[in-house]
Amino acid sequence: MTPLEIRSLAEHYWGVKGFRAGQAESLAASMRGRDLLAVMPTGGGKSLCYQLPAIARAGLTVVVSPLISLMKDQVDALRAKNISAAFINSQVHPRQIMEIQREAIAGRIRILYVAPERCLDPSFLEFLSRCDCSAFVIDEAHCISVWGHDFRPAYAGLGQLRVLFPQVPVSAFTATATARVRAQICESLCLRAPVVFVGDFDRPNLTLRVIESEAHGPDLRSTLVDVLRRQLAIDNQQSCDGIIYCCTRLETENVAARMTASGHDARAYHAGLSDDERRAVQDWFMKASPLSEGGPGGSAKIVVATVAFGMGIDKPDVRYVIHCGMPSSLEVYHQEIGRAGRDGKPAECVILYDGDYHRWVSILDDDSPAVDGRLEALADIDCYCGVTKHSADRSLCRHAHLVQHFGQEYPRDNCGACDVCLSGTQGSLINGGQ
Repeated sequence: MTPLEIRSLAEHYWGVKGFRAGQAESLAASMRGRDLLAVMPTGGGKSLCYQLPAIARAGLTVVVSPLISLMKDQVDALRAKNISAAFINSQVHPRQIMEIQREAIAGRIRILYVAPERCLDPSFLEFLSRCDCSAFVIDEAHCISVWGHDFRPAYAGLGQLRVLFPQVPVSAFTATATARVRAQICESLCLRAPVVFVGDFDRPNLTLRVIESEAHGPDLRSTLVDVLRRQLAIDNQQSCDGIIYCCTRLETENVAARMTASGHDARAYHAGLSDDERRAVQDWFMKASPLSEGGPGGSAKIVVATVAFGMGIDKPDVRYVIHCGMPSSLEVYHQEIGRAGRDGKPAECVILYDGDYHRWVSILDDDSPAVDGRLEALADIDCYCGVTKHSADRSLCRHAHLVQHFGQEYPRDNCGACDVCLSGTQGSLINGGQ
């Protein structure tokens, strides 16, 4: 299929007339049958890079995905475009699974989503041997690495696909991976001379701040009011919707209740809610909400969530992301703030830091194979927050800090979009940065 025909398919099914940075390179590699590792920032259009080749060539594309909710969202969106897609997971009845497998073997399904644990099951692998598999796609591939921020043991076994299906190309996608994690992904999946694309990790439209405070005390409300006021002051800003991340389910409930009592439209989202409850919150948040004339308390919607919220969410007008406490790694943080300002307009990201390093260390499983990687990740983000004695440079621009963490050069001396650079002193990382 020619590049022109590929673009025609993209426009017909997705309404896409031009490709974003990295998409053209990834699509070209996939269409040539090459192994691929693509590190594309959140919102960079990774899904198109494997869904478009899947409908452009014959055979079944198997997508390994970590979340049931994400599988359903992807399949629903594909079916709405009249693309034959399905998923198999623990929520699918055995009779339905048998029917899906019959359809796949008959060549009537183009894209099949599956969890990594099921993908390694002998009976499922036997089923795949009866299909015309054209590609394997490993989504959220950072889960492979013990040095990644979300290690999942089953991902580490997916190299078995290359052994059992040596002629089928393998593509891996993730939003965040350092050079070490990228190397481990390639090795673990047994990628052969892969095309490696690493996107730009800089998000210049995001203003980054860290405030040393009691994360769940009165500072949260005042911080939210300050953020809303700044966003409302920006010309042509059409939304003030945002996300507040908390570490535990109970914290999300408490913070949502406090925000609601303060006059804000806030709802909790966490894995303890039923599927219907989570879906209702997600649908509510995704709907457009024009700003009222009443100011910060008006129609702005706030999701107060654990890390369970966000993966697969593509809402362009999220104006802020606030973390009630330090995230567990710079990779997690970069992925979560990537949900803000996807429309390219200004957005703000704030960490309320409250001695979280020792809190995270206290809950680590010392017997986990990923414990060393997680300790190192905690030290990295604690250094970013700028409150530890081992910080190499306490005056480093936050945008530069993030970009350099992922192995890229930062070309500017002053980003003009973080509390360090906005303070004009380059001396203290912990400040409100008015």
